[in-house]
Amino acid sequence: MTALIPARAQLNLLFAHHAFDFLPQFQALGTGIRATQVKSRDALRAALPQADVLVTSHLWQDDMLPTAGRLVYVQSISSGTERFGLDGLRDRGVLLASGQGVNRNAVSEHAIGLLLSLTRQLALSRDDQAARRWRRMQPDPALRPEELPGKTMLLVGLGAIGDRIAMLARAFGMTVIGVRRDPSRGKGQADEVHSFRDLAALIPRADVVLMVCPLTDDTRNLLSAEAIARLKPGAHVINVGRGACIDEPALVAALQQGRIAGAGLDVMVEEPLPATSPLWDMPNVILTPHVAGDTRIYEGNVLAVLMRNLDRLWAGDAALENRIV
Repeated sequence: MTALIPARAQLNLLFAHHAFDFLPQFQALGTGIRATQVKSRDALRAALPQADVLVTSHLWQDDMLPTAGRLVYVQSISSGTERFGLDGLRDRGVLLASGQGVNRNAVSEHAIGLLLSLTRQLALSRDDQAARRWRRMQPDPALRPEELPGKTMLLVGLGAIGDRIAMLARAFGMTVIGVRRDPSRGKGQADEVHSFRDLAALIPRADVVLMVCPLTDDTRNLLSAEAIARLKPGAHVINVGRGACIDEPALVAALQQGRIAGAGLDVMVEEPLPATSPLWDMPNVILTPHVAGDTRIYEGNVLAVLMRNLDRLWAGDAALENRIV
């Protein structure tokens, strides 16, 4: 087969991310591939015309594409690829692969951590610690921490991350109802599986709704105002997918009015979250700044996918791992 990218010795690889430091780890692999790294959007624009392969995520803007005359393959650092104009890449013959699975462990553990912080009231204890306040035992059972066994999780998204969340939730004795775009792909670790169109009917069964789906036309505002209105009074909402998958004003209203128990949000519609957002001051909300995927081995996980895909391209195989375009 004919290689789909320049030979190893001629390949120019460009890493572009403001925080992740890929270059030292990549150089330690001893691949013999020329690689550079940039940390800003302006630097990416300047370096892009010489790049055959680009590894990036949020620094990308579609208006950069016309200057990328040598570009053959883009490896997204994240599982989400909504930033990339797929039609533009396709028209120019540029392949795109997502980073799906590279943060599987991190995001699934973060999601369960948010849930436990709410149900075990860990955030309240942290607030008490900061105030040097020793909180006495609660005489009202309704105000005490909860236990997870016997509760039902409605898990929206059953990819690699969702499947591990289902496994962890079941280990805590929960029943997991999975919802995915194509239920024929199976339930994985969930107890049952349904399609997105069944969500409204499933909502009343949920003690926890956990969103881990990507943002698409099908998932935008998937947890709608109508769906939120059907939640149990004691339900929790966790979102480690994308902020716009939830009708955020409707969620805020439900939390303010006490119609649901709480929310753990790693993603919001607007990021950074504006200082004026009421979410900041809600005692029944735990916020993390879109860091669920962060892990000490993130760069290594991405590089493993990258090298497997480069090997495929050198073999003339365009069937990339996690291929989007």
